[in-house]
Amino acid sequence: MEHINYFSETDFKLSNTGEYTNWILNVISDEGHNPGEISYVFCDDNYLHKMNVEYLDHDTLTDIITFDYTSGNIVSGDVFISIERVKENAAQFEVSFEKELSRVMVHGVLHLLGYKDKTEAEKAEMRNKEDFYLSLQP
Repeated sequence: MEHINYFSETDFKLSNTGEYTNWILNVISDEGHNPGEISYVFCDDNYLHKMNVEYLDHDTLTDIITFDYTSGNIVSGDVFISIERVKENAAQFEVSFEKELSRVMVHGVLHLLGYKDKTEAEKAEMRNKEDFYLSLQP
């Protein structure tokens, strides 16, 4: 059973959730996996920073934290996204907020699909996958 849920710990509300859901489901399918339960939680910097310190022992700001519950071929997890970071990064990279949000959302799913971004080669592969799937977004 597949479910993609959207929650907000801030005043942000994702519009067009149906389009995002279909897009994410297509990414998972294109990668040869099956969707399970995926939750996106939109929050602010403070919320995500506390999680980063508490669960990952990282005392830094970040745009996304992904908790992977994938089992076998069933992709599941919780994806926490700082709307403040996404807004700042969109301005820094001179892209729309919507495009940067989509990039971060697919980035989280790619982590759930097993892609890493620790080395330069992994980062390049991750960016290529992000760009490819962004090009398929409705």
